[in-house]
Amino acid sequence: MSDDEQSNNAGSPGAIGSSGGDGAAGPRHPFTLAVDIGGTGLKASVLGADGAMVADRVKVPTTYPLPPDKLVSLLTRLVAPLPDTERASVGFPGMVRDGRVLSAPHFSTKAGPGTATEPDLLAKWSGFHLSHALTQAFGVPTKLANDADIQGAAVVSGTGLELTITLGTGFGTGLFYQGRLMPHLEIAHQPFRKGETYNEQLGEATRKEIGDERWNKRVTKAIAILRALMFFDHLYIGGGNSRRVKRDNLGDDVTIVDNTAGILGGIKLWESDHLGVNDLTG
Repeated sequence: MSDDEQSNNAGSPGAIGSSGGDGAAGPRHPFTLAVDIGGTGLKASVLGADGAMVADRVKVPTTYPLPPDKLVSLLTRLVAPLPDTERASVGFPGMVRDGRVLSAPHFSTKAGPGTATEPDLLAKWSGFHLSHALTQAFGVPTKLANDADIQGAAVVSGTGLELTITLGTGFGTGLFYQGRLMPHLEIAHQPFRKGETYNEQLGEATRKEIGDERWNKRVTKAIAILRALMFFDHLYIGGGNSRRVKRDNLGDDVTIVDNTAGILGGIKLWESDHLGVNDLTG
């Protein structure tokens, strides 16, 4: 699950020359540039038409402070060694709608999650048209969605009401009905317990402070609340800390999924008519 060994490989080309032709059958087009923006790391790869990676994933640490123009610049450099693509999908850790950022809780802070909000950064991120900026930077049409939504797109079965939660730097959710992504709900910043939000009570900083046992009890409580709220048919738990979740008593309607879904879900944004994703960028 650790990404540390890849954190400095952004300057090396992806491990295949699959986008070229050597006479052998290679991955099918269209190729999709899949980008996962996280509070601690920025990751990217290229997916073939079947959803399989056609290049090694590249990653760099997320640095702070991080205004929009700096993020765009970092991502442009990150993806430069990857094969050419026809389109892009980007997962963002905040509320987005129609390609614009409505909230950027990590990136509005002075030095990253857990530090003070910087008013100037908050103003710069509010309403920023990130899908348009990345369309210009990448040179291909770019769809933008919440990162938990993209993770969910990679794993849902397409049957009934399905919920994805991500446990990592913070807490995220994505909701799907019959395989279609619904408009994003920022449950992470709603009250959870003792006057604190899901993000504050279940994020990585808190897990480190209270330990896995107490943290798991909170995860169990959160699942119970969300089950009572949504009556979901199935729940998927992803993110970097999903591996720490105790599987005892989770129930048959809960599945723990691999953290790579944050990349692999990128292609799904282009395959269906999702209510929670910008239609076209320009």
